[in-house]
Amino acid sequence: MVFAWYQARLAARPLLTQSITTAVLFATGDITAQQLVEKRGLEKHDFVRTGRMFAYGGIIFGPAATTWFGILQRHVVLKNANATILARVAVDQGLFAPTFVGVFLSSMAILEGSSPQEKLKSTYSTALTSNYMLWPFVQLVNGAPNKIDEVIEEGEEKVEELIEKVKN
Repeated sequence: MVFAWYQARLAARPLLTQSITTAVLFATGDITAQQLVEKRGLEKHDFVRTGRMFAYGGIIFGPAATTWFGILQRHVVLKNANATILARVAVDQGLFAPTFVGVFLSSMAILEGSSPQEKLKSTYSTALTSNYMLWPFVQLVNGAPNKIDEVIEEGEEKVEELIEKVKN
């Protein structure tokens, strides 16, 4: 039922729907980090930080990633499905990842009121290395879905699983 409603919204307004979904996923990720990893508790939860993540996910990353994955889907198509997956991951990690790690760090610095140049200088290399240690493998394991709505649906399922684990 929820997925049918979501799929209808996705068909009617794909960019808006995916941007809102991304905003919610970014905020959920931050809440998870603060509560389960950092163990801050509600009293010490940084709601402004969660708001920054929500805004970045919905205003910057959601539209950019939606557009980017659409470009990959349309233009990186090889005769062999596995070669297509490898090529998409390589192009994504070679072009989008280095750019958007920098965009993320700069955006967070600006929203925090600090220097983007300093943030990039102090954390870019480590952040990009961390990205390369995780995301190419995640993309390959996930089979780099051919349709962006499959990516979003997969993300929603993982969030629902996480919520269920947290409830129990």
